[in-house]
Amino acid sequence: MSDPRAADASNPSYVQWLKRQSMLGDADILARGVTGSSRMWRNAYAVPDARRALNQASTWFTTYPSAMITRDGQSFLEALADEELWEAFSTIGVHAIHTGPTKTAGGLEGWQATPSVDGHFDRISTRIDPAFGTDEDFQRLTDVADQAGGIVIDDIVPGHTGKGADFRLAEMAYKEYPGIFHMVEIPQEHWHLLPEVTPGMDTANLSVTAEKELADLGFIIGSLQRVIFYAPGIKETNWSATREVLGVDGVVRRWVYLHYFKEGQPTINWLDPTFAGMRLVIGDALHSLGDLGASALRLDANGFLGVEKRVGAEHAWSEGHPLSVGANQFIASMIRKVGGFSFQELNLTINDIHDTGEYGADLSYDFITRPGYQHALLTGNTEFLRLTLRASLAADVQPVRLIHALQNHDELTYELVHWETRADDERFEFRGEEITGPQLAMAVRRDLTEKLTGNGIDYNRVFTTNGIACTSSTVAAAALGYGTLDDIDEAGAAQIRRAHLLLAAYNSWQPGAFALSAWDLVGALTVPSEEVAELIDGTDTRWIERGAIDLMGVAPEATESQAGLPKARILHGTVPEQLDDPESFLNQLTEMLRLRTEHKLHLGIQLDVPEVSHPGLLVMVHRLDEGEDDEDAPLQVTVLNFATEAVTAAVRSEELPVRHAVIDAATGEEITRVDDLQGFSVELDGLGMAFLLIGPSVEDEDQ
Repeated sequence: MSDPRAADASNPSYVQWLKRQSMLGDADILARGVTGSSRMWRNAYAVPDARRALNQASTWFTTYPSAMITRDGQSFLEALADEELWEAFSTIGVHAIHTGPTKTAGGLEGWQATPSVDGHFDRISTRIDPAFGTDEDFQRLTDVADQAGGIVIDDIVPGHTGKGADFRLAEMAYKEYPGIFHMVEIPQEHWHLLPEVTPGMDTANLSVTAEKELADLGFIIGSLQRVIFYAPGIKETNWSATREVLGVDGVVRRWVYLHYFKEGQPTINWLDPTFAGMRLVIGDALHSLGDLGASALRLDANGFLGVEKRVGAEHAWSEGHPLSVGANQFIASMIRKVGGFSFQELNLTINDIHDTGEYGADLSYDFITRPGYQHALLTGNTEFLRLTLRASLAADVQPVRLIHALQNHDELTYELVHWETRADDERFEFRGEEITGPQLAMAVRRDLTEKLTGNGIDYNRVFTTNGIACTSSTVAAAALGYGTLDDIDEAGAAQIRRAHLLLAAYNSWQPGAFALSAWDLVGALTVPSEEVAELIDGTDTRWIERGAIDLMGVAPEATESQAGLPKARILHGTVPEQLDDPESFLNQLTEMLRLRTEHKLHLGIQLDVPEVSHPGLLVMVHRLDEGEDDEDAPLQVTVLNFATEAVTAAVRSEELPVRHAVIDAATGEEITRVDDLQGFSVELDGLGMAFLLIGPSVEDEDQ
């Protein structure tokens, strides 16, 4: 007789309880509800269609569940379903909510749940986390969104899980569960190579030496191309070893498993004979789209789905792997097959984003130019941004395929992988020199770090080797020279608001989706490090940028969210306050989005990013053809001034037709004409912007 309280493989009741909690178990049930139905054949699925997705919603609101302050007794999902909120979104021009991760995450230790180690991106269940609401709350949210003409976007995480029921069953060698993960049983005679597991812990990270020894013996593939979240003494490799675990067959085992990210995020194996990992992920997607009613899914951490040992190479092949491309095609095709669309957060090279987008996700997060526009604001010089935009066009990654976003839940990642991996003999012109891609990346990273965290700035913080924890408003504060947040008075808040609007104009006045976060809507600042010291725990500084916010002003006395995140100081005001103020950030943003939507810029094509007459200027020329490849379609020109001084912008492009009118779209007035050298001039204030249309020619008017 087994102990009914035992939380190990000796207790069949515990094993069955784990299976009922497992995502793979749910996936098998969900698949049976869909397979063989006509739903599987109603939609085209092979080829991504960015404009189909954009026609559903081109301006997105992104939020983070743990940071939302709600009414007393109201769940996060209930708050998002508030009809007053959707009325405000309709006024602003927002038609999609990306909820962020709402399903149960973290792990299981015995019968008890353990907390998330990565902001709820270590998913362990298809069920909504009770801390954020219920499945029914999510379904009501999708109904309210539909009534308002909007959609809801959910998440799946194809790259890893948490240490939930699936991982615990894998440790026990239960059926096909070890096949979910990159997990290798180490024979007992080699246990001396494995690290000791500290009492109270369940795994321990391998040292570099142990990683190499196990690789030399053929057990694992060894070191990968980089160690994300590297921290001395905490995560020195991408591999960890389990403690001794009793299997369902009575054998005690120790395993070594791969985790690209944190130790609590075991990596999913996309090429195992059981295809257990693939089934788990697809089941999670079907639940979100079918049961919960989401219209689209974000593919988080989807660039790391293939890993392979390379003979004679120093590191295993783990980025830009063909299996990642194939797996992403598989996931995205399944999502389209059941009527949804997907987007990916892929922080790899521009070429990788192009390749995965050929048959994979419908849209990709704009990790290409985000460091460029931040760099432009911080330096008052758009040279690197222009270089990046041109590289994207050269690689046939049109902006219509991208989600151009302000702040999200993550740090300002440097996103310089494209330049870091360029060949040594490839040269790029930057600041009057011919330099290599790695040299360019080093220079830009140095600029970002110095401008955002140097000179005594304590409100932005470096995040491991990945980037810098900050908000859009604190990027603007650093660019404008504020040493501390206490220095920001009413006049300073107005300056920051203007810079924030410039960043919004860059992201929204080009084709593609535009996304802004709850932190952006209210102008949130970072919170003091000491207020989130336990969450930072020495390394994860991102918690300073995830301050709690009361979006609608429903709980003015609240000092923290239900999840315990401290309330952030805001510069713009709550949404209702801003909508009552004609000069507010939101009302100015609303006008910007009106122009974008009215002229269907989000569906257009980018023709040119020409040279500029002042280093602070950026010019983007677009054709408003809605993807129809109509050369006679109207042209639109975005002109932005990232410098703080007023500039006379001399705009010149071979795409501009001579003697055509240049019209200020905001007023409808003709301000000049394109001259015989295919150029014109326009006056811009410091941090100013212009949305221009190229109208009919003089000859057309004469006729």
